[in-house]
Amino acid sequence: MGLLLKCEHVDFGYENQDAVVDVSLEVRTGDYICIVGENGSGKSTLMKGILGLLKPTAGRIEVSEELKRAGIGYLPQQTEAQKDFPATVFEVVLSGCLGKRGNRPFYSAREKNAARANLERLGIADLRKSCFRDLSGGQKQRVLIARALCATDRLLVLDEPITGLDPSAIQEFYQLIRHLNREEQVAILMVSHDMANIVHQADKILHMRQRPLFYGPVREYVKSRWAREFLAGEDAAEEKAGNAAEEKAGNATEEKAGNAAEEKTGNAAGVSADGKEDAT
Repeated sequence: MGLLLKCEHVDFGYENQDAVVDVSLEVRTGDYICIVGENGSGKSTLMKGILGLLKPTAGRIEVSEELKRAGIGYLPQQTEAQKDFPATVFEVVLSGCLGKRGNRPFYSAREKNAARANLERLGIADLRKSCFRDLSGGQKQRVLIARALCATDRLLVLDEPITGLDPSAIQEFYQLIRHLNREEQVAILMVSHDMANIVHQADKILHMRQRPLFYGPVREYVKSRWAREFLAGEDAAEEKAGNAAEEKAGNATEEKAGNAAEEKTGNAAGVSADGKEDAT
């Protein structure tokens, strides 16, 4: 498999403070690599460096001529404003060709054909005239992947792509990415917290805590102390969130019951007062 991108002992940071230290990583055609780690561990900074948005403060990044020509398709985390974007599906997908359009004021017929082809490829051609903001979460992800594929079909970089999706949409998303990776040999580089799924999807794991704690095959990662510690931490966080939600629901129920009791007491007092006044 051809080498697309190589990081050799790279550091990335902001204002003389390195957020990523000593990362070595290779991405080849057909690779499926997931980057995991706690919040603030340098995952997003590493992504920005790989995308060329940050220059390394140490080490070097080697990009193949093939990838320089093809480019990188990027699927960032979606903000609420982006989810509510008032454009048609076709317009959103076609915007993936912006990098290829250059200074031309209009898209070429070739670029429009590429957008149509990727709509077909992702099974959403029937949605081409639909408004993006009216779609379901799963449909929006398909549209954004089609957009990324307009930029390139060599390497897709995905940042927390399942955030906000329901369970069925998550499984549909993973099936789509698996097809692109295994059948079409699109390399995947994904940041994710979804350990339960990625250990069955990815080929390799890069576990970050500013510097790499582990980089290698998934089958070795799941046996490592880093996987056990990370999974235990995720489980504890989920349990804490669940307990907080239960406590909040319990407090709301108690408050509602208290309000109802106060209202009932107030009504009873009113009736008593009325009765006493009538007797007088």
